[in-house]
Amino acid sequence: MHYIFDHFEFDSTSLVLTKKGDTVAIRHNEAKVLALLLGQANKVLTKEDILAHVWQDKVVSEQAVFQNISHLRNLLGKEAIKTFPKRGYQWQLETKQSLVTHSPDQDTDQDTDQTAVQSIYTKQACKKTYWPYLVLLSILLMTIWVIYSATDFKQTKSDTLVKLAYIPFYNAQDKTSLLLEDNNLYDFTALTQLNTAQFEASIALEYPHLAKQHPFILMGKIRTNKHKTYGDFLLKGPFGDWQGQLSASSQAEIIKQLEDHLQQPFIVDLLSKPHSLELKQAKLSIAYQQVPTDLITLGQLIRVYIKMAAFEKAMVSAAKLENIAREQQNAQQLGNALLFQSEILTRKELYDLSSHKLKLAIEQFVITDDLKRQAGAWYAQSWLDHQQNDYIAIKVSLLKSAKLSMDSKDIEGELDALIYLSVMAYKYQQEIDKYQYLQEAENKMKTYQLPVYHFARIPFHYAMFAKTPSDREPHYKQVLKFTALTADHWVAQESRKQLMKYYINQHRLEEAQALVDDLTTDNPQNSYLKTLLAQAKKQMDAFNHFAQRTFEQALFSGDKQLSLDVALLLCGNTSRQVNDDFYSQYIEQNATKYWRRNNEETLLALNL
Repeated sequence: MHYIFDHFEFDSTSLVLTKKGDTVAIRHNEAKVLALLLGQANKVLTKEDILAHVWQDKVVSEQAVFQNISHLRNLLGKEAIKTFPKRGYQWQLETKQSLVTHSPDQDTDQDTDQTAVQSIYTKQACKKTYWPYLVLLSILLMTIWVIYSATDFKQTKSDTLVKLAYIPFYNAQDKTSLLLEDNNLYDFTALTQLNTAQFEASIALEYPHLAKQHPFILMGKIRTNKHKTYGDFLLKGPFGDWQGQLSASSQAEIIKQLEDHLQQPFIVDLLSKPHSLELKQAKLSIAYQQVPTDLITLGQLIRVYIKMAAFEKAMVSAAKLENIAREQQNAQQLGNALLFQSEILTRKELYDLSSHKLKLAIEQFVITDDLKRQAGAWYAQSWLDHQQNDYIAIKVSLLKSAKLSMDSKDIEGELDALIYLSVMAYKYQQEIDKYQYLQEAENKMKTYQLPVYHFARIPFHYAMFAKTPSDREPHYKQVLKFTALTADHWVAQESRKQLMKYYINQHRLEEAQALVDDLTTDNPQNSYLKTLLAQAKKQMDAFNHFAQRTFEQALFSGDKQLSLDVALLLCGNTSRQVNDDFYSQYIEQNATKYWRRNNEETLLALNL
């Protein structure tokens, strides 16, 4: 059937789309969706109808339908296909249709055209004749390549070493540093000029310089307790960290376990490039199925499930971790499992159950003398105390967390507890404590001689305490001065965002522009600032570009909240270039209760 609409013509047999005589590039599945919509223009087609007709027996998600509809709207105009919420899609444009036929009395030009058409069909028939042979040849070549590659891999595997830079592991008991020896798996480079505590305290400043030569940096600490050895490690990569805990009867066994664990290729892959939470979850699931005894990978999978708000899957996996840990009498991993369960229950607002799990986790961390995780558990307890509106209990929990962090030499944990206590004091109108603990945190930074970007957290929280947006402005500017060398640090990004919104509200667009002029990193936070600025300047092409770029980057970096924020912006946009159905579906499927509460008015205005 031949369809004519607007300036387009579409042949549903050959699946060729033209506009004013020129062929329009269209994917095969998009063309099949278009043919279905045109052929049943009087009917509202459900997602199931489209999946069954276009993809038939192939297993694909409903996302495929959304994407193809979105691409068709970009090609044909947003008004071409209408969405009926919870029902499906229907063709909307006025369309003429005809059968392509040729009569015997056609003129010479038509005969010439027919000859040309027959020539084309002859060529296509030739292509179809040779097509099976080409496929067979491709399969044969692929088989040869796979056999060769496998043989070559076996020959070269022993010669291929994993190159890792590392900071000598620190043994807290005898206060010595452990050097790692090269072997047939690893080529280690010791960064002896650094120690773990120094690097952790200056990682935002130091890592970008080291990463040019050493993109993967391993660090860790080893301690003993009751004749058992424990190891904490962290592998820093360009796009994230990989960390875990190990336990064994000796230091040498800890190192052996670590080397065996890190040789799994998926770890470096996850740290080498950005991954969406869904892709990360898929890779971790496969990796854990291959090595079901690897409790570190299981723990990482649980973290991803929590970030995805897939709480049922997270709880099932945490229960599995608990059962394995009990069977192995592994108090360290048992504490981790209970801590995960507490976090999941807190996210589900089941606070009493969460508090019970948290107490059990602390008991396990006391058995292993794990001060750092005891500190983390007490920090989590402060949030449960907040749900009871008990400031005294909050203060006790956070001071315990700060003390345990200090004893474990966890500088960042100690500062987090003190600053959070200052924030809680502000929420509960405890004016003396509000300033006292923020000042104590600043004094600790001076005592530890931390890099200047740490001090940016002080004016950042003074801005939080300020009563008006104009009072906050100088504090945010001070933050940006302190973070001049670490522009991508979270406190700099958040301050820049708050200033951007303030300047836009004040119509100070030149100052808003200055905030993005010097940004060099292409990341979701910077793209979001450019989105807000383009919207304020009513530059809709730029807005659409940066908004969709932000959404894509937020998805691949796992920043669910930012992806939801920008999806909401796109739903409020009236431009024909944006498929708001796709973004409204994304919000419907991914919005958390917390996010919905914070955006309730906008969601109501957009009927989402």
